[in-house]
This record gives sequence, structure tokens and C-alpha cells, in this order.
Amino acid sequence: MNGHARSIDRDLSKLLKIAPAIAIDGAKGVGKTFTASRRSSTIWALDDPDQHAILATDPRVLTRSKPTVLLDEWQRFPRMWDVVRRQVDAGAAPGTFLLTGSATPAAGHDTHSGAGRIVSVRMRPLGLQERGVSAATVSLAALLNGTAEVGGESELGLDGYVEQIVASGFPGITSAPNRLREEYLDGYLTRVIERDLPDHGVSVRRPETLRRWLAAYAAATSTSTNYSRILDATTAGDGSQPAKTTTIAYRDHLTQLWVLDPLPGWAPSLNPFTRLQQAPKHHLADPALAVRLLGLSAARLMSPQGGAQLGQLFEALATLTVRVAAQASRARVGHLRTGDGKHEVDLIVEENDGRLVAIEVKLAATPTDADVRHLRWLKDRLGETVVDSVVLTAGSHAYRRRDGIAVVPLALLAD
Repeated sequence: MNGHARSIDRDLSKLLKIAPAIAIDGAKGVGKTFTASRRSSTIWALDDPDQHAILATDPRVLTRSKPTVLLDEWQRFPRMWDVVRRQVDAGAAPGTFLLTGSATPAAGHDTHSGAGRIVSVRMRPLGLQERGVSAATVSLAALLNGTAEVGGESELGLDGYVEQIVASGFPGITSAPNRLREEYLDGYLTRVIERDLPDHGVSVRRPETLRRWLAAYAAATSTSTNYSRILDATTAGDGSQPAKTTTIAYRDHLTQLWVLDPLPGWAPSLNPFTRLQQAPKHHLADPALAVRLLGLSAARLMSPQGGAQLGQLFEALATLTVRVAAQASRARVGHLRTGDGKHEVDLIVEENDGRLVAIEVKLAATPTDADVRHLRWLKDRLGETVVDSVVLTAGSHAYRRRDGIAVVPLALLAD
């Protein structure tokens, strides 16, 4: 894990100078504890029964701890959130508290939102730019500023991207041997089903049903397939199907555990569109989880039968990479699809001032005019609001087309 430089570190360095309390949220295994502990003088692990008992007996111990104080897995003892909030209200200095959590608290815990007191920062698995697989040369921040220099060459071929998809962006898993990675990822999913959900107050009476639903969700990766179709795909061999209310509960709680990470439909602040489809695109926290749920392998993805799913999973890897990069610029990411389905753009990265970068994701190394038609349509519609248009590819060279659209191998995209 030590070898991975994280984009979030720059955010934390700035925020710790001005914010008394910062919460780092994200799925288990993304590196929250490691990242936060490097910046902390005192660490309270709230999943440790002994440490939990000390704070439960006397929460004031927290206020006597040397800052920066880390409360790891704070959702195990939600009362601590309110203790921190009250300390902020009482004038805690910048950089006093860090909280890390792999879930929002289970139902029944009435904690204050923390708005105005505790700054929340999302941490995702490693984006491609954080894995050190290539020297990234095209900055998303510069694209958003309209100052990007588009150039560079990537040595990562299609087989290299497939390897990154199956390897995962979980820092403790990605560099393990292939067989061990598979065991770790399978164990990760089993833990979610058999332990994390029950800990979150969800009774999973038939684990195999939840696993089937997750596999159906994984098959819909990078699409906005409606949930009724995902439910239909969950039908067992005997024709049985879980109740809709059951799968809604799965979805909601898996999202609270950050295992599901849907990409929202883009809603422009000044809306020139008559109708946009707001349904989210389906994504798991990491594309490798989808690979395991679907029983795929690198060889299968590279075979003629793997084409459609490879495209979806490559887009998922691109989405993860763009989201990590966008967070470094404090930009939001969504996707665009018109209500009639005539136009769609895979990723819209928008800054607070409304400027945006439109991104399409294509496996082809050399995009055709047909591949960029939606980018051209959006530029015609929004004009200077679209400061740049990009096609992320699995190719080797970054360049600009004659129409000005940037073609960037995914491995070359930097924060």
C-alpha cells in the first residue's frame, strides 16, 4: 500500500489546515485507515472492543487525546460523531479530528448531519493514475481550465487494461498474485454478504439470492438498465425470484456501505435541455468486483465472447479514474442521456462555475466521426460552456483530432 500516491492526499493537506474535523468515507479496503493514520498522532480503532469500551465509559478521553485524533470505523460507535461535532462547536482547532468510515450508521442511530462542522471527503479505490502503470501526461484540471496540452505515449496495451480491470484498485489486493487476488476479492464479497450487511442491520436470509442480484447488477455495469430488468435477471434456476422490496433494501444498504457507486445523471445548473434521463449508470465500487461476480477472467475478457462486457468494464475503469481525478479539482461527475435516447455522453465533468469537460469512452485506438458525434452535438448545444471534449481510449498516443476533440489513452489521464 505504501507505494501508491493518492490524489486525496492533496485535499487532506489543504483541509487539515482549515477544518477542525474531516470525515473520510468509502468502501472497506480503499486505504482510508492507512491514509488517515499517517496524519494522526492518536488513533482510536472503534472496531476494537477494548478501545470502544474506553470511549463508551468516558467520551471525554477523546478531548484529552493528542491531535490529530483519528476515529477509525466511527460508524461502529455513532455517538462519537456527535462528540466530535460538539468539540467543533466549542472551538476545536483546525486538524483536530479525522474520522474514517466504511458505512453510514445503521438505522436507529440518530446522529446530527455534521453540516457546517464536519467536512466529508470521498475516497475510492485506486484510479489508474494512482497505480503507477504509466506516466500520465494529460491533466483533467488543465482540461477543465482550457489549458491542456494533449500529447504523450502509453505503453499500456489492451491486455494491460484488462489486467488493471481484474487486478482491482484496492491497494492491499492489486499487487497480489492472480490466484490470491481472486481469493481476496471473493472473500471481500462474502464478507459484505455474510457480515457487513448483518452488522448494518440487514438480515440476509438467502445469501445466494443476494449474490445473484449482485451478479445481475454487475452485468449491468456502465449501463442505466432499469432495476426491474436487473430483478428479472436475478431469477434462480427453479424460477424463483426475490421480492422487489428485498432487492430495494439490498440496493440501499449496499450503497450505504459504498459497495455500489452509481454514477448519477447529469443535471446542468442552467438547463437548456427539455428532457434528460436522470437514471444513474450502475457501478460497483471497483470493476474487479464485477469481474468476480460474473465469473470472468482476463482470458475470457480478451476472447471474442468477452467483447461487450470488456467495453462495459473498460468504461467502469475510466469512470473510476475520472471520478478520482475530478475530486482533486472539486468537480462533479455525471452522465448525460436525453429522454429520447438520441444523444448520450458517457461522462460529464463539471466545475462549480458551470464549465465542463465532456468525455466519451471507447476501446478503439482511433475514434471515428461517428464515435464523437454526441460530443459535437453537446458542444453545438452549449457552446463555450464545454471547455474541452475528450475521447478516452485503449490506444497508445494522445493527440487532437482536426475538429479539436482530444483523444487520450486512459493511462495518460492525470489529475
